[in-house]
Amino acid sequence: MTTALTAPTAPTLTIAPTPTRRWTPSRVLVTRSAAERPYGQRVLARLEAAGVSDIELLRGDRLPSLRGDGDRAAFMAAKQTLALVVPPASLRRLQPIAPSADWRFDLAQGCPAHCQYCYLAGSLSGPPITRVYADLDEALAGLDGYVGHGTVTSGSAARAAEGTTFEASCYTDPLALEHLTGGLATAITHFGTHDWAGPVQLRATTKFDDVAGLLDLPHRGRTRLRFSLNAGPVAQRFEGATSPVAGRIAALGAVAAAGYPVGLTIAPIMPVDDWREHYGRLLDDVAAALPAATDLTVECITHRFTPGSKETLLDWYPRTRLEMDEAQRTTKRGKFGAVKHVYPKATMGELRGWFTAAIAERLPDARLLYWT
Repeated sequence: MTTALTAPTAPTLTIAPTPTRRWTPSRVLVTRSAAERPYGQRVLARLEAAGVSDIELLRGDRLPSLRGDGDRAAFMAAKQTLALVVPPASLRRLQPIAPSADWRFDLAQGCPAHCQYCYLAGSLSGPPITRVYADLDEALAGLDGYVGHGTVTSGSAARAAEGTTFEASCYTDPLALEHLTGGLATAITHFGTHDWAGPVQLRATTKFDDVAGLLDLPHRGRTRLRFSLNAGPVAQRFEGATSPVAGRIAALGAVAAAGYPVGLTIAPIMPVDDWREHYGRLLDDVAAALPAATDLTVECITHRFTPGSKETLLDWYPRTRLEMDEAQRTTKRGKFGAVKHVYPKATMGELRGWFTAAIAERLPDARLLYWT
């Protein structure tokens, strides 16, 4: 069996920054099947150790309806609720997730943060409860058959060195939940110690900074931790209940010092007033935080929205100042007719040109994976 993509084991003296935010759910719902799983039992123990008192063990596998005195009340109740469940079997038949990774590998669904541009808004059905999947042990054991069969990275000449990639943060922020679940550490350890049939990489993106429990894991360079960062005015206005950008940058530096390959996800990029100055300062701060010879990738994602996500976001955050004016956008249609509102071509060209040059200047060793 190959052992490619095996960087030296993480140093043990890396100092983790003090976490700036930890989420504690007001209510936890546990389905019967989830409580029977070994990983589900480990999560329950962590929840109790974290001081969560309202834990309800359900008699079956159906979650109760979360009702409030209106849509807003139901939304707030859902955002404060964690459910420990076993997902349907169909979820473990992995799907490609371009342009990020070969395969989407879900640890959970939902997020406790309050980002007013939330890209999950048009994807989740029903109240946005954070669902943690209790079948993690079985799910990890089922990944071997996907190695070498992707098309996004392992089947691409430009990104083949990344190996077969598994994206763990498509529908959640795993670091936001890590102190309650230990799921990300479990996955990182599995990827680092398992005997794979080819080179592999676990990928995760976060807006949080509680990385202390990850620094000494035997990751062997097979997990790329990426930090979603934005210009100060965007983060301060639209990224509620997340760790401050400065905390995320410190966490990025800590995991890089621990030997992890790391990533910078600049998203969603917005041409706010003085955007060049603000994003330039962000790139300078990232450059200053990273050790020499850091394995760094960059992903650039501009702000976009769909008719469905706009409707949901305005329900969730009725006072938002987020720009979602179709008249200021260009409409794109997917191959199945899906509508997406993006910045006009001239704006996109200006943004892309500046970011490409600025990244090359400030982070010369970084690899820009894609722009969208």
